Amino acid sequence: MASEIHVNDVGTRFLVTLKDDGALVDVSPAQATGVFIFKKPDDTTFNRSASTLSDGSALSGVMYYDTVADDLDEAGMWKLQGKMVLIGGTFYTDIQTFQVNCNL
Repeated sequence: MASEIHVNDVGTRFLVTLKDDGALVDVSPAQATGVFIFKKPDDTTFNRSASTLSDGSALSGVMYYDTVADDLDEAGMWKLQGKMVLIGGTFYTDIQTFQVNCNL
């Protein structure tokens, strides 16, 4: 059974991979500052700082964010996009959509 995301879930991990013209971008902390941009169903947005894994995947463009209390406070269709500011420019990931479900 697939996992669902619910209102007020804490610790849900969102992963994105940053590419530039199909090439993976090094997002290691020494090279970059990353954020996740979340758009709620009511069209308001908020940003959260991105992290990188210690397994070397930052060299492959992978960054993540783990939700905390009050992040997922609304049921409905959400959007997210990763943004990375590097010495050589600013890059964005594709926009992803995900459903946040109500609780009983």
